[in-house]
Amino acid sequence: MKLSEYLHVVCGARSLEELWHAHVAQMAEFEFDRLIYGYTRYKTETSLGDPDDFVILSNHSSEYLNGFLHKGLYSSAPMLRWALENEGAGSWRLIQKMFEDGKLGPESERVVEFNKKMNMQAGYTVSFYSTSARFKGAISLGARCDLSQDDVEAIWQDHGEEIVLMNNVVHLKILTLPYAPPNRGLTKRQKEALQWVGDGKTTQDIALLMGLTPATVEKHLRLARDALAVETTAQAVLKAALQNQMYVMET
Repeated sequence: MKLSEYLHVVCGARSLEELWHAHVAQMAEFEFDRLIYGYTRYKTETSLGDPDDFVILSNHSSEYLNGFLHKGLYSSAPMLRWALENEGAGSWRLIQKMFEDGKLGPESERVVEFNKKMNMQAGYTVSFYSTSARFKGAISLGARCDLSQDDVEAIWQDHGEEIVLMNNVVHLKILTLPYAPPNRGLTKRQKEALQWVGDGKTTQDIALLMGLTPATVEKHLRLARDALAVETTAQAVLKAALQNQMYVMET
């Protein structure tokens, strides 16, 4: 797909599923057939936040995701550490250099061995620019199993700028689309109640607007807090807004 055609597809995507399907297919045209996109809005100096709040998109096998994500190897991944400290595109050749310079600790070496076992040894990582110290996003572009890092560097030499542009546009598009982590989606009534709270309405006001009793409104707000794993309704409004679960058109 030509760049202009691809950008039209990305801009017109109405869901994460539609967007991700198109992006996976486009990156495969450049021989990057295994991707992991990750984004957090809750980064601090010592943590990336609750993993359940991460936006994670991937087409990797369940075996790889179980080891890399669910068993926590990602937290020691050398290229993730690089992405947290840098912006732009980083060649996985950096990993070899870090190893040669003695900058990989035991935990990072475990990640390298796991990736080697899973034939994930050649690729690039793109770290996205953020306007907030709390936000960070990056994407791992794993090349086909039969390609070496030298092969990848040749591809990047010819198409690197185009690939970075495509990934940046996809990242910006993802930020606009609704995302609900597993088991943290809101019902239509919960969204509506939170939206009215965000508009400054009291429980009594919301009850009248929604045609419910105040007790039922409070129930919807409590269930929304539980679904979003927060303690206060103000926190629920903020998290739902950050995840684009509020004020969105039904698709």
